[in-house]
Amino acid sequence: MMNMNRRQLLAGMGGLAAASMISLPARAQSKTLVVPTLGGAWEQFWRSTLAPAFTAKSGAAVTLDAGNGRVWSANLRAAGAQNPPYSILMTNEAFASSLRKEGFFEKLDLTKLSNYNDLYPLAKKTDGWGAVAMVSPIGIAYRTDMVKTPPKGWKDLWENPEFKGRIGLYNFANTAGKMELMLASKIFGKDQYDIDAGFKALEKLGPVIQADFNLSTGLAAGEFVVAPFDFGEVARLRSQGLPVDVVVPEEGMLMFDQTLNILAHAPEKELAYQYADFLLSPEGQIPLMKQFFVSPTNSKVVVPADLQKDVPISGGTMDKILTWDWNFMNEKQAEFSESWAKVMR
Repeated sequence: MMNMNRRQLLAGMGGLAAASMISLPARAQSKTLVVPTLGGAWEQFWRSTLAPAFTAKSGAAVTLDAGNGRVWSANLRAAGAQNPPYSILMTNEAFASSLRKEGFFEKLDLTKLSNYNDLYPLAKKTDGWGAVAMVSPIGIAYRTDMVKTPPKGWKDLWENPEFKGRIGLYNFANTAGKMELMLASKIFGKDQYDIDAGFKALEKLGPVIQADFNLSTGLAAGEFVVAPFDFGEVARLRSQGLPVDVVVPEEGMLMFDQTLNILAHAPEKELAYQYADFLLSPEGQIPLMKQFFVSPTNSKVVVPADLQKDVPISGGTMDKILTWDWNFMNEKQAEFSESWAKVMR
């Protein structure tokens, strides 16, 4: 079990772009796929498990480029759409949607993705431009030793007096912060686009504890007693002895997603498709589920009984995960960021 949570790892490794070669027999050195991956434990897992498995399957070398969506987006823009440093990019849809509009990606050739049809509908929401390979569903976590009435839905953050002044949220710099704003707009306004209603609702929460990546430290310290948390992180905290639980909100869950995208001018496009299909297959998804407690997006993957407490979201409950218009959010995010800074305190 990892001692650091995913958000801490991202924070610590987000500025890295260090590459590392997976060693191969000489006969397999003819082709190399550059694979962007998250840092820390994620990079280690890719190096020890997923990259060798893909090499065994494809015969290609793998070079890992550790970073995050902000780093990879900057690298792509610096290189230009015609000469990308990557052939494939797996990142949050919030980043992918912007790069897609800028012409970096091609519409997927589904004839090269044998596992695409087995994906849950939520993983195919980009009209064939991307495929979600990993999902970390986000529910409402709470300290079981500090809360008398557990939350049932997001509205409880406003309506349960126990939570006043004891709420944690991701800040606007995090994709989850942007989702929190669209969620409040959807619940208290007409829809996710009713941002004025969303800000008015968030203002009524009063003082909250905000974090860019890591809410775990604040929850463990009791700085707040309730917050949005992905289920995998709650599983890790629970394994460390923290009295914490997480619920599926009545209004639906948020999610940290990882969307696979093929670069339109990829230097190794065929390898990129092979790698994407590998990650979408049960062969690629099961190890990720076991290691990081992510929910598989391939509907053929069955969560084993001994993992169901830590990976409770699969099958029909995947339909309870909400999706968002990231084109809308990305176009307005500078304006919304200023409003967030004024409203949230």
